[in-house]
Amino acid sequence: MFPDAGAAQLDDVSKHGGRVRSFRHERGNWASYVYAALHPREELWEMLEELRSVARKHGVGLTRMEELHVSLSQTVVLRHHWIQPFVQSLRDRLSSVRRFLCVADRLKVYVNQEKTRTFLGLEVLSGQQQLLEVVSEVDKSLQEFSLETFYQNPSFHLSLAWCVGDVTEPLQDTCLLALQKVVDDFEDSDVLTRFYVDEICCKCGNKVKCIPLH
Repeated sequence: MFPDAGAAQLDDVSKHGGRVRSFRHERGNWASYVYAALHPREELWEMLEELRSVARKHGVGLTRMEELHVSLSQTVVLRHHWIQPFVQSLRDRLSSVRRFLCVADRLKVYVNQEKTRTFLGLEVLSGQQQLLEVVSEVDKSLQEFSLETFYQNPSFHLSLAWCVGDVTEPLQDTCLLALQKVVDDFEDSDVLTRFYVDEICCKCGNKVKCIPLH
């Protein structure tokens, strides 16, 4: 049913905005990660456009995220036949978790481990303990499949936009202050930066499995 899992496909960066994969894609392997889904109000996208405009004035072109979420795992590789049992493990472990509120209103600049992408994100300041509890359960499911667990002492955040390469320096200091002012002064920003985590999702390739919280 599946082609030879050992045959690696060539990575065409033009197909994903110049982003560089942290590992080569192989048939039968699915890049997967777990996250808390967010369904933003339209005004949040308007605020993001203002943030991108400010960043451009400081020489940084940012691409907005296609969807907004808070990562609860690293990107790991799942074999195709692992996907269903892994998602079931998540369902079992998260069955008693209740929905909770997060507040993310402080901008912070992040760069991935390979320093191939820089992100502008909103750091979660309220709701961290609940997110840590969810990560603890997700880590247990990852360990069942001998997969790498999440970072120690993670900085939970809502990635808003990104660019290729490490551009942390031009986004700091004066630029970051100007960006934060956009958030602080935006109408109803205190509402836009508050959200309930009411489902935990696992994305495997282009397929998404969501687990509702009570």
